Amino acid sequence: MDRDALNAHLDKALIGGREAVTITIADYDPAWPTRFERERARVEDAIQDAAIRIEHIGSTAVPGLAAKPIVDILVTVADADDDAAFAAALVEAGYELRVCEPGHRMFRTPQRDVHVHVWADDDPEVDRYLALRDRLRASPDDRAAYEQLKRELASRDWEDMNHYADAKSGMIVAVLARRND
Repeated sequence: MDRDALNAHLDKALIGGREAVTITIADYDPAWPTRFERERARVEDAIQDAAIRIEHIGSTAVPGLAAKPIVDILVTVADADDDAAFAAALVEAGYELRVCEPGHRMFRTPQRDVHVHVWADDDPEVDRYLALRDRLRASPDDRAAYEQLKRELASRDWEDMNHYADAKSGMIVAVLARRND
């Protein structure tokens, strides 16, 4: 997405506006899955039956892959736009709403070390996140190429973390295209 279009989208979706960030890529930490399990229980306790699935996604879910030290969690619900079903409960559990866009909400911890993404269970983004995770787990070559790109991108200044994420989109499309190889 071009910079102006991305900024226009972010200005509508981000709670609190864009945040300039320095991206830090850390070597894989075997404590990340344990952190996920702790947060998974916290999310499940908060929203109970509203959660259909809770999955560890992103680079911290891929053993051996260097990553931003932020645990990403995918939560699926019947309707991601039905805030009454989950949003207040996640805020009460200590998460802050950061992204509010049609079909997607993202909450984070005040320390910004956990992101909870809420999507409808049938949203194509769910399959995309899980397919990327699974492909990176299975392919040492894709994992190495993705890590190299992330380290290169981390050396740049970003006006918002979403710009960094967008810069990885070409690689993600290529990795997903190979998922059935």
